[in-house]
Amino acid sequence: MQRTIATLALLLLAGGALAAPKPCEELKEEIEVKIQAAGVPSYTLEIVPNDEVQDPSMVVGSCDGGSKKIIYQRND
Repeated sequence: MQRTIATLALLLLAGGALAAPKPCEELKEEIEVKIQAAGVPSYTLEIVPNDEVQDPSMVVGSCDGGSKKIIYQRND
């Protein structure tokens, strides 16, 4: 019984670590790597607060616990 309780406690703690919010700069860098791998020659990524998002279709990521969004714009 003690072993089962200890196992459940560890699983709960591990689950919380996996769902931790990602810092915006870290997520932006990950997105940039994917965009560059796709061969996009000119683009802009911008971190903005949620209330400044004008076009939801431009949002490519959410960070800082959902308080900010990363906006993508292709520059042709």
